[in-house]
Amino acid sequence: MLKLSGNRVYLSTLEREHCQKLWNDFEYDFNAMTEPLNIGQSIVKADKWFDEIQNDQGSKHIRLGVFLTDGTLIGDIALQDIDWSNRSCTIGLGISKIENRSKGYGQEAVKIILEYGFNNIGLERIAADTLEQNKGAQRSLEKAGFVLEGIERKAVYFAGRRWDRLNYAILREEFNSSSKEV
Repeated sequence: MLKLSGNRVYLSTLEREHCQKLWNDFEYDFNAMTEPLNIGQSIVKADKWFDEIQNDQGSKHIRLGVFLTDGTLIGDIALQDIDWSNRSCTIGLGISKIENRSKGYGQEAVKIILEYGFNNIGLERIAADTLEQNKGAQRSLEKAGFVLEGIERKAVYFAGRRWDRLNYAILREEFNSSSKEV
């Protein structure tokens, strides 16, 4: 069982009941729409998600739960679409309840998984995409050292209109040099 510790959160392996909890706890923020709304999804979908995680864990993805130090599960984070020959991947993060967002938990989880990705499994580049209206994700990525590399203009249709997709990335040497500055 993998466990990566920080000051206020730790990352650890997800079990089936964790996936069900994340699925049940997820709250959509209609004041900050950042992703498509999935209404009416059953617990069967959470079980299917867990099975997908197990099938791809360690080969295509590394997905972990985000837990407060008291053991409360608040979200998940993943190194996704790992390209082992090019030593690169994308990163994804979700915090289930609105009350746990914008408190720095996700920021800490990102730093922990970047450390793991770059300095434990040898990745060289980690990328992230977000939509132009997701200002929180943009701030979080920039604080973590990600650099805006490009904009895919009007690439996504969501919430009744077209949005730009912003492409960010961070390299191992950028992460390691910024970590030493702290």
